[in-house]
Amino acid sequence: MKTNIIKQKVRFKASPLQVYSALMDSKKHSGFTGEPAKISAKEGGKFTAYGDYISGVNLALIPGKKIVQSWRASDWEEGASSTVTFVFVPEKNGTLLEFLHEGVPAPEAKDIKQGWMDYYWKPMKEMFEA
Repeated sequence: MKTNIIKQKVRFKASPLQVYSALMDSKKHSGFTGEPAKISAKEGGKFTAYGDYISGVNLALIPGKKIVQSWRASDWEEGASSTVTFVFVPEKNGTLLEFLHEGVPAPEAKDIKQGWMDYYWKPMKEMFEA
């Protein structure tokens, strides 16, 4: 199966630890997405988001610095999986998030690229600026 890579950079008016926590804390994650999330805070731990639509495993966790997860959507082909990497770079007025999503099934890439912007970055920015 052909796959694509998605790279995005996003700035947040929040500390690296606050941005990390928004992604890794089940209650905060549910708060900005408006959908259920169950997220283990441990390496090797499992997570789900948007109900059971997204699932995966935490591969590497460095609080306030980096998250690496296996990641898949429930409507992908059987066996399809990808890897997401979030790197949190401190800046004067907040955090630069450097995001990499590798192994995205090519037919899904355009929608997933837009989905990160619409369903993650935009509501996270709104949450931090409220």
